[in-house]
Amino acid sequence: MAQVTLCRPLEDLPSLSPPAEHHAKLKRVVREIALLAVLFGIYNLGRLISAHHAGSAFIHADEVRHFQAWLGLPTEAQVQQVALQVPDLARTANRYYAMVHFPLTAAVLIWLLIRRPAEYAKARWAIASLTGLALIGHLVFPLAPPRMFPQYGLVDTAQLLGQSVYSADAESGLANQFAAMPSLHVGWSFMVAVFLIRATKSRWRWLWIAHPVITFAVVVVTANHYWLDGLVALALAIPLVLIFDSRRVRQDSAPADAAQLPTQVSAGGRAVVASSSSARTR
Repeated sequence: MAQVTLCRPLEDLPSLSPPAEHHAKLKRVVREIALLAVLFGIYNLGRLISAHHAGSAFIHADEVRHFQAWLGLPTEAQVQQVALQVPDLARTANRYYAMVHFPLTAAVLIWLLIRRPAEYAKARWAIASLTGLALIGHLVFPLAPPRMFPQYGLVDTAQLLGQSVYSADAESGLANQFAAMPSLHVGWSFMVAVFLIRATKSRWRWLWIAHPVITFAVVVVTANHYWLDGLVALALAIPLVLIFDSRRVRQDSAPADAAQLPTQVSAGGRAVVASSSSARTR
């Protein structure tokens, strides 16, 4: 067995020029943003289709309240009444609900796309999968949110304080107000925290855990979701972030012989990559 070693200078390997590389990155960013816009449009279309089930949405709300009582969870009205005693807390919760959910999720995806492409690919499909599952939930289990039941002591804090993202008429407007189960506010916030913790190395990255915790509290305080909406969202999101883990993919897909290709220095002092091939002789 004779072994022949072939050496090529590193600078001779093909590479994109800086302008071409920049153009390729820009095209990818535009393509991914367009893809996310299409996915979001499809999701909104499904929400509109499911909005025509007001009757069953109120029946399901009674079922959720009874199930939560069986579990021993405090009612959303009890939590809300405590929160309303704290000055400006409800107003701050309204702002967080309206201004953080979608803008922060979009900003994180764009940042991952530019700075952490491997993590972005997993985050994109994890969030898209959760959104698809949520759409199925909204179609098969339309649910009227707690704020639609003042008879149980609940207050629509957004309407009260003039910061609502929804129409006063539940059956008008672009948003489907019966898409409460599961809560994408909670599900997306959990995924944003997980993927940012994975993608960064700072010791402060663990503070991102506060985002889903605050979001869960906000959706209950504002009476936009039941406890069960958030719990179901987490039950769906946790397996997805485990499935879509770029760290596991990188370990599993690394070439077995990648570390075995040595870098040599030629007689001219240039770095070269050595690759080997074997020729069988008789």
